Amino acid sequence: MAGVNIIYLLPEMKGASGGAKVIYNHSLILNNINRNISSKIIYLKKNFLYKLQLSLSKRIKFFDKKFSGWDGNKMKVSKKFKPNKEWYKNEIFKGNNLNFDKKKDFIIIPEIWAHFASDLKFAEKGIRYAIFVQGFYHMNSTNNFSNLKKSYHDAKLIITTSKYSMSYLNNMFPDFKKKIFKVNLSIDSNKFKIEKKSNLITYMPRKLPEHSNLLLFYLKDLLPKNWKILPLINVSEKKIIKSLSISKIFLSFSNFEGLGIPPIEAALSGNKVIGYVGGGGSEYWKKPIFIKVENGEIEDFAKKIIKNIKFYKKSWIIKSKKDRLELSNYYSKKSEKKSLILLSNKISKFF
Repeated sequence: MAGVNIIYLLPEMKGASGGAKVIYNHSLILNNINRNISSKIIYLKKNFLYKLQLSLSKRIKFFDKKFSGWDGNKMKVSKKFKPNKEWYKNEIFKGNNLNFDKKKDFIIIPEIWAHFASDLKFAEKGIRYAIFVQGFYHMNSTNNFSNLKKSYHDAKLIITTSKYSMSYLNNMFPDFKKKIFKVNLSIDSNKFKIEKKSNLITYMPRKLPEHSNLLLFYLKDLLPKNWKILPLINVSEKKIIKSLSISKIFLSFSNFEGLGIPPIEAALSGNKVIGYVGGGGSEYWKKPIFIKVENGEIEDFAKKIIKNIKFYKKSWIIKSKKDRLELSNYYSKKSEKKSLILLSNKISKFF
């Protein structure tokens, strides 16, 4: 078998979203599966004129256009960009151009840019590709649905990471069921420790700040004086890991997630997780670790926090050990690598 290059497209970004972190990890693993498979990431950004046009459209009505998604023809490779080393360990290989070789290159496009396949005429050029749907909620990348559907129709594979997103894809595009393929993602359970717990509640307010602000307002006079609530925002990964290791409760404000990762990380750190499932979280949201609150039910949210504070026992950490182990095994590096080997085998058969 000739060598196959698996190339991911990603937007240039200063930090890394959960989805980007998954792609970093998958690319690293694919580079070490066997000598016939290589993988790299091409970072894209808007070219100068396109960036100027979009900026002017926000200010001047003359330039304003109806939403149609970013134009794939007006993107360029960000050659100097380097992702934050904090988000990955080993070297990530970067691509320097969009001149793909149809004999050996296989392109994986994130769902936020699915329509790029049509913009760049991949199918017409004989370029094989997949669309990586980490979250159904990000699939609406353009209001030109026929263009979007063509991109999914011509894709060799539609990849996703959760059963939740698979269900959406199967029902939305029933004709494409045979090419929908689930890969696993991993969470490094060795990173997340359980240290001496303090009366601390942690949360990440980035997704639904209005909800978290309302909840904190509701709890002003109800929270016991010896308990504190700490927002985890604009802090390093090291600080997040440390805070989760000593907190007892994590508040989930997951919203429109393909598969929310922070609640899993909090659970592996010995937290009770209370809050919103956020869609894909239904895959792992099970008692006794995870306590569900319906989106927007602030009073119920507060009541469940107070109840779990009142009845919290140190023995809970030991009693929930088996549940954390199951969670760790489900999102293990071993299961992730196994699924990526299967993916690479599928891709190789297209050449």
